[in-house]
Amino acid sequence: MFHAASSPAKAPNGHHRAPVPSPRSPVGKQRDAFFDNAKFLAVVLVAVGHSWEPLKGDSRILEGMYMVVYAFHMPAFIIISGYFSRSFDMRPDRLRRLITGVALPYIVFETAYPLFKRVVDNDPGMEISLLDPWYLTWFLVALFVWRLTTPIWKLIRWPLPVALGIAMLASVTPEIGDDLDLQRVLQFLPFFVLGLNMKAEHFQWVHRREVRILSVPVFAMALAFAWWAVPRMNTGWFYHRDAAQQLGAPWWTGPVMVLALFGCSLVLTACFFAWVPRRHVWFTALGAGTLYGYLLHGFVVKAGDYQGWFEYGWLHRPLGEIFVTVLAVAGVTLLCTSPVRRVFRFVVEPDMKWAFKRDAAEVVRAREKVSG
Repeated sequence: MFHAASSPAKAPNGHHRAPVPSPRSPVGKQRDAFFDNAKFLAVVLVAVGHSWEPLKGDSRILEGMYMVVYAFHMPAFIIISGYFSRSFDMRPDRLRRLITGVALPYIVFETAYPLFKRVVDNDPGMEISLLDPWYLTWFLVALFVWRLTTPIWKLIRWPLPVALGIAMLASVTPEIGDDLDLQRVLQFLPFFVLGLNMKAEHFQWVHRREVRILSVPVFAMALAFAWWAVPRMNTGWFYHRDAAQQLGAPWWTGPVMVLALFGCSLVLTACFFAWVPRRHVWFTALGAGTLYGYLLHGFVVKAGDYQGWFEYGWLHRPLGEIFVTVLAVAGVTLLCTSPVRRVFRFVVEPDMKWAFKRDAAEVVRAREKVSG
């Protein structure tokens, strides 16, 4: 979804690409259209999913669509994040980027969302806790932890089986609690580790014509299965934030569901990637602003929830649901644009050079670049 700068990697077309993130990247560094397109479309699905939450209880079809979206939109983000974390190490410049691009936004928005609820929802008792991620800030905590552990996953021989084993154990351990949303950190971990071990060829593979054609019936079957599963399955499984016992299921279903959902998520994510454009399109540039769209759209959705905007009866009918979906798409698109990024950059991507010591190795690299 959002990632710190890393060393050049190969893009799906086989050519070397420059480090992705920051909109402040030096001139001459080229971004990869495929990944920007994928990130933007994924953040649109996040916003749409959040806008459906207050409405889905009245529609079995909408609930089914919600389940399908939640099966792959965060796994897609996490796989991309892992892919661009492959070169992460403890080099000072990368650690600074991790602090300013992930840790500081977490502190800011984990504070801002409870304060927003206090004011807009007239809830003065709403607590602020940096140890208990609220709403969508959990992803920043998870990304921080995952990226710090990247050197470990690059060191061990079978990283994905180990990550799956950890996720399965977490699914039967309700004692983990809510601190730092560790259930999600651990249960989503396999997707990040998978991204760390992916190569450009894997993204090329999903763009084959036969995969794109096959993805259509696969999504159709997924929607049909979700419609059938709505009254039979707890949607909480897709959030990966609870152990099996907390969902009212026998303990042994936890590991089974981890493996089953991992497989289903991979299939749907591959289908999603297959239809992501590889060329520059009208929304490609918005891929650089997905962190902004992700962190800011929640204020709009929560304001609607607090103020009762979703309680109008006509919004709970098909045309109303379509209207809310269109508004969510338009809203998150606006929040990814350059003007919004310029306004909120000081909290989302602060520079903060003043807060860090100058690394001697970095000074040498800069001199060599100038002299060369």
